[in-house]
Formats: sequence, C-alpha cells, structure tokens
Amino acid sequence: MTTPKSLSRTAPSTVSANTIVSSLLTVQTSGVGFTDLTAEVKKFVRDARGGEGALTLFIRHTSASLTIQENADPTVLVDLTTALNRLAPENAGWRHDTEGPDDMPAHIKTMLTSTSLHVPVLEGALALGTWQAIYLVEHRARPHRREIVLQFAGRTD
Repeated sequence: MTTPKSLSRTAPSTVSANTIVSSLLTVQTSGVGFTDLTAEVKKFVRDARGGEGALTLFIRHTSASLTIQENADPTVLVDLTTALNRLAPENAGWRHDTEGPDDMPAHIKTMLTSTSLHVPVLEGALALGTWQAIYLVEHRARPHRREIVLQFAGRTD
C-alpha cells in the first residue's frame, strides 16, 4: 500500500438542511447526442438561493440519461457516443424493438450510464471541477421531450 506524499482537507462545515427546493426542467432534444444542462442547473441553484447543500438531478425516462463529463474538448462527447454504440449496437438482434431498432440499445445505454446525479453545492456554487459539465444524453435517434427533476436540499441564503 502506498501513501500519498501530501494530503490536505478543509475544516468540516455543518449545514442544517431545512429547505428543499424542486423544479421540473423540460428539454427538447434533437436526437442522439449530448445537451449541456450546466448553465440551466446553475440558474436553478441561484433561483433557489442555494447556499450550502446538495443538488440532485433525476431524469424521468428509460432511454435517455444524465452524466458529468468533460466540457473542454467536444471530441470527448463524440468518442463517448462511439463507445456507447459499440456496447449496445442497433443490429445485435434485440427482441425488444417496439419503437424501432434504437429502442433496446437506448435502454441498455441508460442502464450503463445514470438516471440521477448528485452534485454538492458550496457557497452557492456547483462543486464541479474545472472541466466538468452536466449533460443530458439522448440515446434515441428521433427528437424527444425529456423531463428532469431538479432538487436542492440545504441552506438557502
């Protein structure tokens, strides 16, 4: 076992989570791909007057998902789409194809990714890393209307 050469940690802070603020975000997708939700989620935290606490995002669908990924190089998103398509290709002989050949692959891609995210909120800001963004991932070929429940729990300012 190796030990790190240096560690540092800020002092713990205590917050009484006496407030929960919720909102429903509706997104119209244009088909397969990533939609950056970061600016809208930051706006929700501002509107909720979120100080310290936690933000939860939950997508109410089984063929689209949520992820936190790099926002600097768009080829990352292209490569992620390629990887998901390799893991769940349309032409793999799926039995469930009620809504077309992308139906079952979309369900598999959602299972491999996330339907919910948790992001800490510190001093009124999302505690995302420098190159992180929050994305809705549409796994279906045709456009869809997607609903995401946003919920902030914590101290409000």
